[in-house]
Formats: sequence, C-alpha cells, structure tokens
Amino acid sequence: MRTDSLYSTARIINSNISALNFTQTVSVIEDWIAGKESRYVCICNTHSLVTASNDAQLAEVLETADLCTPDGMPLVWALKMYGFAEQDRVDGPNLMLRLCEEAGRKRYKVFLYGGTEETLEKLVYSLKRDYPDADIVGSYSPPFRALTEEENQQMTGMINDSGAELVFVSLGCPKQEIWMYNNRSNINGVMIGVGAAFDFISGTIKRSPVFFQKSGLEWLYRLGSDPKRLWKRYAYNNPVYIYRFLKTYRKNKKSSAISNKSLERGFF
Repeated sequence: MRTDSLYSTARIINSNISALNFTQTVSVIEDWIAGKESRYVCICNTHSLVTASNDAQLAEVLETADLCTPDGMPLVWALKMYGFAEQDRVDGPNLMLRLCEEAGRKRYKVFLYGGTEETLEKLVYSLKRDYPDADIVGSYSPPFRALTEEENQQMTGMINDSGAELVFVSLGCPKQEIWMYNNRSNINGVMIGVGAAFDFISGTIKRSPVFFQKSGLEWLYRLGSDPKRLWKRYAYNNPVYIYRFLKTYRKNKKSSAISNKSLERGFF
C-alpha cells in the first residue's frame, strides 16, 4: 500500500496493510466513487504477503495499491498487536456484498471481471436477487491465459464504456493484483480484487462456517474441501508466514507508531 496514503498502515513482513476497519474501508471506497477516482484495492491474507516477500513484482503491486486490506485473521491479529485495537477483518466476499448493497441504494454501476461464464451467470443472478437495485452494467470471463495487448485494450474499453464505477476482479492471487496494477491508469473506476468471492457468492464453492472465519481457521476448512490443490500451499505458507512475521515484528511495530500518531491527529 502506498506510503503517501492519508490512512494509517502497519507493515506486516514486507507489505503495508491498511489499519482501517470494515466500515471505514467502505467509506473510503465510496468517497473515491463519488470523486470519480481511479483506484485499486488489494485484499490480503498470509498467502499474499508470503508470496510478495518472495516475488518483487507482487511486492511492487502491493506497495502501489491504494489500499491493502487485512483479509485473513492473522493479519487482523498482527494489526492489533501493533496497537490498532479496533481492527476487524476486511475480506473480499463481505466487502463485495456490502458495496453491492450500497450500489443498490446509491446507483453505483458495477462490473464483474473474472470467473467462468457459469460462475458469472450464477453470480449475476444471486446479486440481482439480493440487491435488485444494484446496477450491474457488465461481466466478462477472461481466457485462462494472459491477454494480448489488443485484447486488454478491448477489455478495458468495454469496462469504461459500460460506465462502471466499481469493478470487482476475481482472478486469484497474484493474477488479479497484477492485472489491476497493470490497468490502474486504464480503468475509470475503483477496482477491487476479491479472490474467491465470485465462487462463494454464486454458490459454486461453499464458504466455511462463520466459526472458522472468525477463529483464523478458514484455511483449514478450505484444505479439507480441496486437499489435493491446497495442501502444498498451506504446508509452506503457514510456517513461513509465522517465521517471517516474528522475524520482522519488532522493527515493523516501531514503524507502525507513525500510523498511530496519524490516528491521534484525526486521520483514519
């Protein structure tokens, strides 16, 4: 997340994470929409941060983002340890649903980018059922490969021509973050990388019960649901996150004092 931000941040491993609670995050995004600003938001968990600590490209993407929110509970706990006692989780599915609710009230135009055609069809149905006043102006399922420059220009042109003010991007990490970074000057709206939110909201994949979400064990539920695909990720990611967090904790906690002072001066 950009270091020139007006919002308080704390550094976790090598990345700056916004110390805004869920309600404040929604308020900031709505301010950007009202101002017709082009922004992008990365929703981060331990996988994001470990990957960024190994990958200079993703590290740059997160450093340039306008907000990096704490999705996983370990990031929330880290922020609390740095002194942000009121921090809560700002995850992709709930943030997307809340903004779609606000879109219905305030007539924001919404575009959905990512997922399969089947998932998008179910997602649009679910959103229109639950938020009938939300203006979903378009959706697109990109191919499972990098777009050519010409294809990307056509895609960004389609999004801008739709008048979208909110663009939800669901391509998985780090693909969605890199896509938003590369198109931060091309999209006339607020882009938010929401990870598996399209699958969860559409019902394509069942999300973990609330207990697992709040206790920091959502990864365990997902592992049990898809062990073949996820076991290597979690076997590496979880211990590496703990080690790197503890290794950088004292240094990063000191730097977070600047953010705490910003809070005292009246910033978020």
